[in-house]
Amino acid sequence: MIITDTHTHLYSEAFDADRHEMIERALKLGVSRFFIPAIDSSYTDAMLQLEQDFPGHIFLMMGLHPTHVNTNFRQELQHVEHMLTQHKFYAIGEIGIDLYWDKSTLDVQKKAFRHQINLAKRNKLPIVIHCREAFDEIFDILEDEKDDDLFGIFHCFTGTLEQAYQAISYNMKLGIGGVITFKNGKIDRFINQIDVKHIVLETDAPYLSPVPYRGKRNESAYITEVIDRLSSLYQRSAEDIVAITTKNAIDVFKI
Repeated sequence: MIITDTHTHLYSEAFDADRHEMIERALKLGVSRFFIPAIDSSYTDAMLQLEQDFPGHIFLMMGLHPTHVNTNFRQELQHVEHMLTQHKFYAIGEIGIDLYWDKSTLDVQKKAFRHQINLAKRNKLPIVIHCREAFDEIFDILEDEKDDDLFGIFHCFTGTLEQAYQAISYNMKLGIGGVITFKNGKIDRFINQIDVKHIVLETDAPYLSPVPYRGKRNESAYITEVIDRLSSLYQRSAEDIVAITTKNAIDVFKI
């Protein structure tokens, strides 16, 4: 049984003390594919090192995270473009708009998001979207950009049922992680109304630990809690959930 974590920050400083041991714990549980989102250029070397350390298991993305879009964003986007010519990446991500931390950068976040969508299209790659308090802003841009070359994943989906269907209409899978186990997560109330063919599994480690680890450091091994919760909500076996979501990930990332 191959479990795919479509979004995990394994290079995070939170794992500096036990990174290899943490990854080995996940591998022993069958989590054998880890998709690694970029944040900015300062993490590129660490991402490349991960790929060397765990060949065949690590699949890298390249992009500029919306919370790291600031005055030097054009330089950062040049780095993204340069890296795409130097190395194989499986997605442009994570990209998007975040209005939780800083609303003052909305204009440049929009520019960076749109630029990276077009980079993805030119390179025939999926996008992996970060959205925090910005569904309307992101949907406006996706509406402008929608075509056969636009596809990807709505990472850490936390919207409503209607927003889920709208995301799916733009050829996006829904990234489902630890939030599905939260009592106040809300998506557990309707997720079983969405066909499993539209979702992929993720952890967003070291963030958003599922119950019973909530409040502690998340890690990719904890994806099993997400699988168990989805199995209960869909009334399907864990093996079915894993098989379908892994196929969905393969379809998105073209591996």
